[in-house]
Amino acid sequence: MPTLTRTCNVCEAMCGLLVTTENGRITDIRGDKDNVLSRGHLCPKGPAMREVLEDPARLKRPMRRTGSTWTELGWDEALDEAAARLRRVQEQHGKDSVGVYMGNPNVHNHGASFFLTPFLRALRTKSRYDANSQDANPKLFACLMMFNNRTSITVPDVDRTDFFLALGANPAASNGSLMSLGDVRGRLTGIVKRGGRFVLIDPRRTESAAWASEHHAIRPGGDPAFLLSMLHVIFAGQNMNEYSLRNDTEGLDALKSLAARFPPERVSAAVGLDADVIRGLARDFAAARRAVAYSRVGTCVNEFGPLGAWLTEALNVVTGNFDREGGMMFPSPAVDLSGALGEGRLPWGRWRSRTRGLPEFGGNLPGATMAEDMENEGEGRLRGFVTVAGNPVLSVPNGPRLARALDTLDTYVAVDFYLSETTRHAHLILPPTHALEHTHFDLVFHTLAVRNTVAFSEQVVAPEENTRHDWQILAGLTERIGGADQLPRAEDGSVLPPDALLAQLLPMGSSGLTLDQVRAQPHGIDLGPLVPQREKRVRGKLQLAPQCFLDDARRLDDWIDRARQGELLLIGRRHLRTNNSWMHNCHSLTKGKDRATLLVHPDDAQRLQLSEGKLARISSRAGTVEAPVELSSDVRPGVVSLPHGYGHAELHAGPFAQPNAAQLPGPNINALTDDQHVEPLLGTAILNGVPVEVRPL
Repeated sequence: MPTLTRTCNVCEAMCGLLVTTENGRITDIRGDKDNVLSRGHLCPKGPAMREVLEDPARLKRPMRRTGSTWTELGWDEALDEAAARLRRVQEQHGKDSVGVYMGNPNVHNHGASFFLTPFLRALRTKSRYDANSQDANPKLFACLMMFNNRTSITVPDVDRTDFFLALGANPAASNGSLMSLGDVRGRLTGIVKRGGRFVLIDPRRTESAAWASEHHAIRPGGDPAFLLSMLHVIFAGQNMNEYSLRNDTEGLDALKSLAARFPPERVSAAVGLDADVIRGLARDFAAARRAVAYSRVGTCVNEFGPLGAWLTEALNVVTGNFDREGGMMFPSPAVDLSGALGEGRLPWGRWRSRTRGLPEFGGNLPGATMAEDMENEGEGRLRGFVTVAGNPVLSVPNGPRLARALDTLDTYVAVDFYLSETTRHAHLILPPTHALEHTHFDLVFHTLAVRNTVAFSEQVVAPEENTRHDWQILAGLTERIGGADQLPRAEDGSVLPPDALLAQLLPMGSSGLTLDQVRAQPHGIDLGPLVPQREKRVRGKLQLAPQCFLDDARRLDDWIDRARQGELLLIGRRHLRTNNSWMHNCHSLTKGKDRATLLVHPDDAQRLQLSEGKLARISSRAGTVEAPVELSSDVRPGVVSLPHGYGHAELHAGPFAQPNAAQLPGPNINALTDDQHVEPLLGTAILNGVPVEVRPL
C-alpha cells in the first residue's frame, strides 16, 4: 500500500501527514514524524480530511436552484449560465453591483489564490469582501501602518524566546494563528521546559492555559488599556534604549504621552487585573533577555482590535524585542509575495462601502456591510453575488440578516462543495474538488511560519471524472465574463496551471530553490531559523505612533468608565475539533458531549438563576439564540461564551442534507453579534465583548 506525504491544509499549522492508500482509497492518515516543521504533531482534524473527501453530502457536479428544487447540470452549461447572469447584472446596474466574498479556505489553496486575482480583475468590482474583517485585519493593518510595507507581517520567534506574552490567543485549539507553528504543543510547552515563561491573558482559562506558566483573566476589550498600562510602567522606569528608539523610529514622544494617561491604578478595575500584577508583568517583560508579545483573534475582534494589535507591536519595539532572536521577527519564505504585490498606495480607504462609508482595506470592504448593501435601494446596490469557499451566514455579524438579504439578489453563484447555510440561497453552485484530489503548496502560511521551511504536496487520490478544480472553475468564469486576457498563459496560449506558476516564483524567492528540488524532499526542507531583516522589511523609519491609532485611542477613556458598570459580555471560543462549518458533518470531530454550550461562571449562574444542562435564552440588540448552560469557573465572572461555526438547523432535509451537522445544530453566535457595531478604523466585526442578556428558558 503506497504512502504519500502531505501538508494538512485545514488550519495554519502546516502539519505533515502520511497518507496511506489502497486501490485509490485512503486507508490511514497519521502525523509525519520526519516533517521538518511539525515533527509528527497532528490534531484530530488531519485524519478527518478523509471524512470530508468521502462525505456523501459533498457536491461534485454543478447544481441549479429553481425555487426550492435543485437539479444537476453540465459544467459548460453551468459556467456559461453563471457568467451570463453576472454579466447581465453588471451591464444593467454597473460593475460594483456584483459582490464577491472569499472565505478563509482560499488562503490554504494555491490554485484558488492564484486564480482569484484574474477573476476579480475581470469583474472589476469594488464590492469585494473576505474573512479577514472577522479576523486578522487589525494585525495586518498595524503592521502596514508601522512598517509601511504591505507584506511585512511579524511572527513571534517562539523557539528562542524566554518570555512569551499571549493575549486573546488559544493556540492549543487553533494550532496557531498568523503564527504557523507546526508542532504547536512541542514549541509552546518547550518555552517553559527550557526555563522560560509563558503568560496567557484571556477572559477564559482556555486550553492553552494548561501549557502556560500563568493565566490572567482580563475583561473583554481591555487589551489596549492593559498594554498602554504596561508601556506606562516601562517608560516611567526607563526600561528601554531611548537613544536607539529615537534614531530608528518616529513617534516615541507621542506614544509616551498616550501611555502616561493609563497608569495601572487607573485601568485596573476596568480591565479586571490588579495594578501590582500589571506592574510586575511590565517590569519582568522589559527585563527578560528575550521576550515577545503576541495577540490574536480575541484581541483583533473586540471593539479596539487595531489598537490592541498596534500596541502589541509597539511593546515589542519599545523593549528592544523587535527583529531580534526570541522576539518579534519576519520570516524569509521560499516564495516571497512582496515583489508580486509591489509598493503602490497604502491599501486603506481608497473606496468605501455605499451605505455606511466604511473603508476598504487590502482591496476588500468589511463583511459587516454586505447585508445592508444588498437591501438598500439606489445606485451600487448589490444585486449579484459570488462566494468562494465561504459560509458568511455563520461567520459575519448578524448572520440571519445576511441570509434574508441573499434571497433578494438577482444572481448568486457559489463556488463550494457543500449546500450550507449560505450556499442554500445560491442560484448556482459550482463545486470544486477536495484538497486531497490536487497538489498543495502553502503560499501564505510559509510567510507566517515561526521557522523557515518549504514543502510541496502531491495529489493523494485522483478526482472523479467530470469534476473541476477550483482554479479551473475560476479560470472558466474569468474567460466567460470577458477576462481571458487576465489569465496567465503558456507560449501555446493555454492557461498556466497553479504548479507552473509556482515553478516560476520559487527560484525568485529567498532560497532560490526550484520546484523540482522541493518536490524531491517529501518531508519538506528546513531553511533555518528566522533572521533579522529590518532593512528589507521596514520602509523608512518605523512608525511607533501612527496618527490614526492616536486618534482612535480617545475612545478608551469612555470604555474605562463604561467597563465599571458591569455589563454581561459574550465572547466566542474555538475547539480543537472545529475549524469551520465544513468539519461539522464529520462524526469523528463531533462525537462525544455537546460542545455548543453557553459557558457561565457559577457566580453569574446563581445570580441569573441558570442551571447546569438547562436551556438559556441569550439576547443582544441583533437577535436571540438558545443554548444549554455549562457551568465553568474557566470564564471570568461577567463573561459568557459560545462557540463559533454552529447554527445548522437548516441542514436537516433535502438530497444534500448534512445529517451529522443537523443532529448537533447548535446556536449561531453570529445571530447575536451586531453588523451595526464595528470598530471605526477598518470596520472589523466586534465578535468578542458583545453586551447580552441571559435568562433561563
